[in-house]
Amino acid sequence: MVSAEAGVRRYKWDVKYEFKSPDCYRKLAITINGKTPGPTILAQQGDTVIVEVTNGLATENLAIHWHGIRQIGSPWSDGTEGVTQCPILPGDTFTYRFIVDRAGLYGSIRVLLPDGVAEPFTYDYDRSIILNDWYHASTYEQAAGLSSIPFVWVGEPQSLLIQGKGKFDCSKLATPSSNPTACNTTNPECLPYVMTVVPGKTYRLRISSVTALSALSFQIEGHNMTVVEADGHYVEPIVVQNLFIYSGETYSVLIKIDQEPSRNYWITTNIVGRNATATTPPGLAILNYYPNHPKRVPPTDPPAGPIWNDIAPRLAQSVAIKARQGYVHTPPPKSDRAIVLLNTQNKIDGYNRWSVNNVSFTLPHTPYLIALKENLHHVFDQHPPPDRLHEFTTYDIYGVVNNTNATSSNAIYRLKFNSTVDIILQNANTMTVNNSETHPWHLHGHDFWVLGYGTGKFDAENDPKKYNLANPIMKNTVAVHPYGWTALRFVADNPGVWAFHCHIESHFYMGMGVVFEEGVEKVGKLPSEIMGCGETKAFKRP
Repeated sequence: MVSAEAGVRRYKWDVKYEFKSPDCYRKLAITINGKTPGPTILAQQGDTVIVEVTNGLATENLAIHWHGIRQIGSPWSDGTEGVTQCPILPGDTFTYRFIVDRAGLYGSIRVLLPDGVAEPFTYDYDRSIILNDWYHASTYEQAAGLSSIPFVWVGEPQSLLIQGKGKFDCSKLATPSSNPTACNTTNPECLPYVMTVVPGKTYRLRISSVTALSALSFQIEGHNMTVVEADGHYVEPIVVQNLFIYSGETYSVLIKIDQEPSRNYWITTNIVGRNATATTPPGLAILNYYPNHPKRVPPTDPPAGPIWNDIAPRLAQSVAIKARQGYVHTPPPKSDRAIVLLNTQNKIDGYNRWSVNNVSFTLPHTPYLIALKENLHHVFDQHPPPDRLHEFTTYDIYGVVNNTNATSSNAIYRLKFNSTVDIILQNANTMTVNNSETHPWHLHGHDFWVLGYGTGKFDAENDPKKYNLANPIMKNTVAVHPYGWTALRFVADNPGVWAFHCHIESHFYMGMGVVFEEGVEKVGKLPSEIMGCGETKAFKRP
């Protein structure tokens, strides 16, 4: 519901390439209004946000997805090229309009509660921290490698950034540059991020991960963190020493500034789930106890991160995240449809791909939302993908399976409007022996209930009996752990076409995703701004 006092927040974003050195290595980076990470959008629940985006990238298309915003009534503003819109062409301007219907942090969108509404916890100060991994290669180079025979993997990132700052060891450059500005550890751009805090006070840290690949552990030396919110929903508080956070997730934690005040402390991030110890140094920032000098280096070594391949504590944290008492949204007691999505790695025509139920996802040239509204049935495959792999019960999730019948397709799932849908994400072995990866899956247009996690293969007969229907957390992004499964439930009540995909950029690029259509006939008239590509060229009016 939008109150009568709901405001309008207007922003103008210019997106372009600029040289940046966030980890001391100078490279072209995509910036918004000259900044990376981009600017913060600050709004109040119920506000309308209007962002006028100008694509200043001379040679590439653009779309901006507003992660975690459900786009109720504005499915064309979801910002998913090929699904909800044609891209913004170089030099063009596109206006996104949407209502922020719930408080929380969504990447760099911070949505405050309505006036007079209290939160179930108290704190003195509020800070946001964005975590990222950073590559020196361009996305063009990475995409070319992923689409090559032989396959060239993107590898581990060169650096981890905390609030846009990291430190690359310039002596590790494969070919040292004759240009002294190419990598310069004294560049002020890559000084560590400093968060100054006042002893005795309590801080809320809103932590979001926008990594391209890495699952992270986040730690503040000597300080426990109390997790109170995840993806915009209140959590029954749990105390952790390190927070595991997957690409696309956001958490709020409370920290008490109660340690020895005469020194500063390390804030660290480490990669978990992948063996990056030899390649990627930990991300480092400084918790500066006022009035110590902000550049004063802590007297101790940064705390070591957790063992990278120890799954047990990561699974334990996932299971421990429950909805806070008094703020539980109870899920429907049963579902109308259950879709089991087996995550596999396959070779298709000699190319390495990721697949779901042996179908590797490709996007059509004409966005689904427009194709469905305009009855352009011929622009994508009309045979829906399977709700479950025919051979699921006999599939060996622990072996390297020769998935020779894997195919590529741009077909989508059609969901009955207002129906309750269960999704079971099932992990398996990759094409490498004894290897199963962590995949954070993100759903557009909805939050879902996380009903449970399990190890091994999902048992459709017995595992649903163990679902948590009492106080499941609602999220928009969730991890499926190695050789495990994760069960979700959502109500298909938001008219539109919505992507559901692995949030690891290279995995989605390699086909690890699906698309859901629901109630598209209820979607209002499409704005002509989203047209202009594929078979919609004729629909774009000047």
